[in-house]
Amino acid sequence: MMLVLVCLRRTHASFPFDAYLTVRRINVILMTIIYIILRACFPKGKTIRRATSNSWFLPPQSQMEASMSAPLKQFVITENSKAYWRITFGNPPLNLINPETVRELKQLMELIEAQKDLRVVVFDSANPEFYFARYDLSRAAETPTEPGPTGFPAWIDFILRIAQSPVISIASIRGRTRGGGSELALSFDMRFASKERAIFGQPEVAGGVLPGGGANERLPQLMGRARALEVIVGSDDFDAETAERYGWINRCLPDRELDGFVDNLAKRIASFDSQAVAEAKRLVNRTTLPRPEDFLESQTAFLAAARWPQVLPRVLKARERATAVGLDFELRLGHHLGNL
Repeated sequence: MMLVLVCLRRTHASFPFDAYLTVRRINVILMTIIYIILRACFPKGKTIRRATSNSWFLPPQSQMEASMSAPLKQFVITENSKAYWRITFGNPPLNLINPETVRELKQLMELIEAQKDLRVVVFDSANPEFYFARYDLSRAAETPTEPGPTGFPAWIDFILRIAQSPVISIASIRGRTRGGGSELALSFDMRFASKERAIFGQPEVAGGVLPGGGANERLPQLMGRARALEVIVGSDDFDAETAERYGWINRCLPDRELDGFVDNLAKRIASFDSQAVAEAKRLVNRTTLPRPEDFLESQTAFLAAARWPQVLPRVLKARERATAVGLDFELRLGHHLGNL
């Protein structure tokens, strides 16, 4: 339905004043109707901001900044309230992380930091088979290395800022998350996963390279040296129950309960005093965050390993296997990389 408003003004001295008042009353009635329709279409308490097809902009208070940056294409932001956002990743068909993802994470971080009332952000996936699946190694050479506000390259800049932000970040994991995807989840404050559908792995060594986004630093802290080496050097897939037992995630829940549990936890945190939440996180951070220089060393090693001459033959074998088995290659990546 389209409403067309025609506003009349007294542009001539002979225009009847009673007619002018009548027009004003009609305008008021029409504007009231529009308000009722908009309230019905967009109920209070939840806002989804969309700029263009699959493009997402900053909130109203940041619209000036938004005009200066490109729209987000891989992330959807759902505002459950001013204090609680849900950010959904979607990069079909496999939800691979690529250089564009890294740049959009930078934009997301700027958006998060601009919200004074925000207390908690949940990161989930639009694809039930893949969370943040893995980094697209075919584009490793394009990985953004320009420094962010921390002075470190883009990926490290994001994982440092999200960890040091007063906002609590929660990973709601349904589907497979390996390599850079697992490392991104490790950068969030909490991780909850579907018992039936979540799969974890660090397959880089099986692919001939090295983890470079935080696994080398965070996994030993979470699960100990021996289990971290099992995960990284063994390069196999791990189910959610094992990931929980190892300390990789906070806990796994039945798939039907995951969304409700995470939503209730996020709403609970969002209801608390922002200063108390932020200060509690800061104090925990004092003894739990790896050194930024260690992240940089791992990323440098990863980028160097991607250029090792012995990597190419293994990559070609992996592509042959992927062509032969199709989607099963990604679904059972640990199995296939261990049998090249």
